[in-house]
Amino acid sequence: MQVCVIGTGYVGLVTGVCLAHIGHDVICIDNNEQKVKLMQSGQSPIFEPGLSELMKSASAAGRLIFTSDLEKGVEHGEILFIAVGTPALPNGESDTRYVEAVARGIGVHLKHGYKVIVNKSTVPIGTGDWVKRIVLDGMAEQEKYLGENEDVPANFDVVSNPEFLREGAAVYDTFNPDRIVLGSNSEKAIALMQQLYSPIVERKFAENKSLPPVPVVVTDLNSAEMIKYAANAFLATKISFINEVANICDRVGGDITQVAKGIGLDSRIGEKFLQAGIGWGGSCFPKDVSALIHTAEDYGYETHLLKAAVSVNQRQRFIVIEKLQHEIKVLKGKTIGLLGLTFKPDTDDMRDAPALNIIEELNRLGAKVKAYDPIVSQTGISHGLSGVIIETNPEMLADDCDALVLVTEWQEFLKLDYSKMAKPMTHPVIIDGRNFLNREELKQAGFHYVGVGR
Repeated sequence: MQVCVIGTGYVGLVTGVCLAHIGHDVICIDNNEQKVKLMQSGQSPIFEPGLSELMKSASAAGRLIFTSDLEKGVEHGEILFIAVGTPALPNGESDTRYVEAVARGIGVHLKHGYKVIVNKSTVPIGTGDWVKRIVLDGMAEQEKYLGENEDVPANFDVVSNPEFLREGAAVYDTFNPDRIVLGSNSEKAIALMQQLYSPIVERKFAENKSLPPVPVVVTDLNSAEMIKYAANAFLATKISFINEVANICDRVGGDITQVAKGIGLDSRIGEKFLQAGIGWGGSCFPKDVSALIHTAEDYGYETHLLKAAVSVNQRQRFIVIEKLQHEIKVLKGKTIGLLGLTFKPDTDDMRDAPALNIIEELNRLGAKVKAYDPIVSQTGISHGLSGVIIETNPEMLADDCDALVLVTEWQEFLKLDYSKMAKPMTHPVIIDGRNFLNREELKQAGFHYVGVGR
């Protein structure tokens, strides 16, 4: 099938590359000329395991093209994905101006034939109908430009197809989804989307091809949009819950890792997203929870539970500060080393990363802050980082530090020579902000180990 993906952020680029890999002809559109040139040269603008290799092979096979020409993409695609950003505004509402601009542009360039316009961006409930109206407005502008006697016979339907990709595992999640959600009132549009995804539904590219077909959930537009927000809000709340329990464990002497295992074996609860630590961040959870809270307020409902989840998460980021103060007392004049900066491993994403709040608070308290991150240290990507010295290896990070804090659970941190790192430290203290490291091994290496809820 012929596909156009508009927007090459995490969602758009992964979607376009993976659809090209399974055999579709894909044009990816972005209005950033420099970014387009980078992708045309075979380089991925984001770090995502496995993505670069798939991108190069699909491009070499002639199934993947990058351009800034929206008209070309609209003309090419039977299915047009809108995958632009919807960042949060200061009041928590989603900023949909990029979606609006793309929808209008699609309308202006629609010519002949039938198109399926897919909202892949995470958008507020009701956006599907709104996008349809914006596209029609764009078509009206085209008709006005062409003249009253010219006909624009193109017709289209809008589908909501929310993504459930985890940064750092986005390629895997694309080929091994838990479900595919399609929201539309058009049977024709749903049929085309099912055809598009059939290789994935049939698990032809899955890691385990023997599993039953991927469930396809077909809903109306509004329900599909709500599914995305509800899923992320639930997961964020689950993390905040286990962090609250961890804080109680710290006070009563329980071990949250044992508690989480005990409750996670309950099939009604499940073990995923029960890892206590310093909370959630990134581009999705904060934005989506805030958007759902704002949507509820628009319709006269106050989301007490979601607001509590946000409040717990914000406080959780400063747990490591409290633990540092307990272990080494006054932080003014001390040197603190951070292991990891990105909001999660296997990504270069620093958006709303807990590390940013930790750095800011340590600076406020007069501490010198150093950090080592496998991606940030190698690429030199600063993402607006200030008040922190970026070291190029873990040994330099530990030198003359009063304490280390594990912020991001990168796998390589399990293999570090902690005995070597402890020796040049003023105080060999390590705060494991993710309960990720082996406590006994750290103690044998000479560290005083402090976890969260342990």
